[in-house]
Amino acid sequence: MSLWSRITDAISALASGESLAAVFDRLRTPPERSVAFAIAVIALGAKMAKADGQVTRDEVTAFRDVFHIPQEDEPDAAKVFNLARQDVAGYEEYAKRIKAMFADDLKTLTDLMEGLFHIAMADGFYHPSENTFLETVARIFDVPETQFRALRARFVPDAAPDPYTILGVSPDMPLAQIRTEWRRLVRETHPDSMIARGVPQEAVRLAEKRMVDLNRAWDEISALHR
Repeated sequence: MSLWSRITDAISALASGESLAAVFDRLRTPPERSVAFAIAVIALGAKMAKADGQVTRDEVTAFRDVFHIPQEDEPDAAKVFNLARQDVAGYEEYAKRIKAMFADDLKTLTDLMEGLFHIAMADGFYHPSENTFLETVARIFDVPETQFRALRARFVPDAAPDPYTILGVSPDMPLAQIRTEWRRLVRETHPDSMIARGVPQEAVRLAEKRMVDLNRAWDEISALHR
């Protein structure tokens, strides 16, 4: 059974009245954690897309940039998106359930936030309501403020991204210490590491942009030190 078929089964259960607690309890262990991750991005992403008052084609298409959807799975994927749009549960409740499921894994919760930022910026505009939405979800997830700022610096082009913010370091740190942090982030961004955390293989393309951003930040910092 494909990822999308398994996701459809889970969201169909929600649509038929089964509680979030009951559905997510079935998704706590591998390989079903990958289903939980995908549901979180889809459900929270669909709700966030409405945060600015409208759902644009760009925002819907952005799901394809987060998830690789084989042609044979497109009908199941479309069903998932439609079910997510119809669901009336509040996004805070989804976020709390996802937090409980991945409570011991801040890295996966940060991966999920990255997918939401990607969807938020799909239309090229970062709406204040989207910022409020993401800040609320990050607070529920206990994502540190430094990591949230790093994500926003990478995705929101309101100014030239600060390389130190992107790496979560400070300019007064020794270059060797910054290099150690950069290498740690690169290791965590490797697709194998992300899959081990529960990120579906269909979504590891998130690593591509992150790797580019991390390496560019390191190049800028090392150039400044030279």
